[in-house]
Amino acid sequence: MSTSRNHPYHHGNLRQALLEAALVILEREGEAGLALRDLARAVGVSPAAPYRHFDGKAALLEALAVTGFQRFTARMEDVAKAGFDDPMAAMGKTYVLFALENANLFRLMFSPRLRKNGRPGLRMAADAAFDTLRHIAGADVRAAGRIKALAAWARVHGLAVLLLDGQIALRAGEDTEALIAEIVGGL
Repeated sequence: MSTSRNHPYHHGNLRQALLEAALVILEREGEAGLALRDLARAVGVSPAAPYRHFDGKAALLEALAVTGFQRFTARMEDVAKAGFDDPMAAMGKTYVLFALENANLFRLMFSPRLRKNGRPGLRMAADAAFDTLRHIAGADVRAAGRIKALAAWARVHGLAVLLLDGQIALRAGEDTEALIAEIVGGL
C-alpha cells in the first residue's frame, strides 16, 4: 500500500525537478533521450508522476523550450544592463555562446516542430527574448526598428547554427570566442 498521499512529495517542486533532469538528459542525449517514464526514474518518482505536470512528451518539450527562452532572455537582459560600449556586439556574442553552450536546448527552442502559434506560453517566452534584442538594438515598434532587430537576429542566429553544424572550421589555435566577437562586431 502506497503512503505517498500521506506524505508530502520529497522533491518539493516536482515540475521543476523534472525540468532540471530533462535539461540534463536533453543536453546529453538530445530529444531522442527524453521519455517521461525515464525522466520519472531519474527523479525517483512513480512512472505516472510526470503526467501530473506534462500530458505527454510534446508538453515536456514545450516547457523545456520556454525554460530555454527564459534563461536566454535573462542573459540578454544582463547584457542590456551591463553598459557595454557596443551592446549589439556583446548581445551577438552572448547569443552565439548561449547556443554553443546549450546546443540541444537551443535547437529545441527554434525547432519548427514547436510552432509558437497556439502555444501562448512559448509565444510569450520567445517574444520576450526578441523584445530584449529589439531593446538592445535601440529598435522601436516602427517597421525600420523591427527590420534592424530582425537583421541582427538573422546574423547571430545564422552564425550560431553554422558553428553548431560544424560548417565553420576553426583554424589551428583559433579562439572561438575571438572569432565570434570579430564576426558580430559592428552589428
